[in-house]
Amino acid sequence: MEEGKRQKTLKSSFTTGAIALVFLIIGFETALFVHKAAVTRLVADRDHPDTVYVVERIRPKAKPEAGPETGPEATGPAEEEKDTVYYRKAADRSPDAVRLREKASPRRVESFRFDPNTVSLEDLMRLGFSEKQAQSILNYRAKGGRFRRPADFAKSFVVSDSVYERLEPYIDIPRIDLNRADSAAFETLPGIGPYFASKMVSYRTSLGGYSHPEQLMDIYHFDREKYDALKDLISCSPPEPYPVWTLSERELARHPYISRDEAHSIVLYRSHQPREAWTLAGMRKAGILSEEHYAQLSRCVLAEPSGSGSAEDSFVNDSL
Repeated sequence: MEEGKRQKTLKSSFTTGAIALVFLIIGFETALFVHKAAVTRLVADRDHPDTVYVVERIRPKAKPEAGPETGPEATGPAEEEKDTVYYRKAADRSPDAVRLREKASPRRVESFRFDPNTVSLEDLMRLGFSEKQAQSILNYRAKGGRFRRPADFAKSFVVSDSVYERLEPYIDIPRIDLNRADSAAFETLPGIGPYFASKMVSYRTSLGGYSHPEQLMDIYHFDREKYDALKDLISCSPPEPYPVWTLSERELARHPYISRDEAHSIVLYRSHQPREAWTLAGMRKAGILSEEHYAQLSRCVLAEPSGSGSAEDSFVNDSL
């Protein structure tokens, strides 16, 4: 008898538990449905606001100018024009609702030109990265990492092959301008440490500005291998034309492509030849420039002979 009572109690408890479980599942599913519906509505409110505002604008009507046809009475008080503007706006939501809406809203993936070394967190998310992925890219940069080439961006573990394939045409990493960059910028180039960065700056000063990137190989120990490793990362904006026709002998001799004897001969050449004869070819024909220096100067940006100053000024400067 006691055994039957116990079984009856267990059966009753099981039934009660099963009913409770069913109600719990129904309640959970209902809560999920309500939450999903609320989120869907919040998201919809962003793109399809739920409140309509009607604004009536009143502005003075333009008065016709007085004339023979209109008469003086046409210049009386101005009439008013009315127009009605309708626009929609979502009702104000709590901060939590706004955050939930932005989190649940489908992300609008965009493609636009960007520099991975400077792009912001927000723009990375616009490009299709999650906030966590975008922050990972920013953390890499904060630790001194740099994307020198588009392919470097592809090596980031948060950049999938499909994402890189879509974004590759939009990656815009500015090249380092040899005539504008400082030594710190040069140090970011592969194979360039403080020593070569300093030499690149000082040699630029001696040249009066790089006329072409290959002039880097004039620097001691800056060989073709080192140049080839970075040639696609640099550019060379036009320098100020080198004033070969107005500088003094002492100033000319400081140029890497002009020896002391050549500098002296250039000044003599300028003083004894008419201005229309002041050309590199003319100095080469006169035996002033060596073949090597003639070839090097031919690739430089030089000022026209019509510049200010004169040969006499150069002699005066040298004698001081």
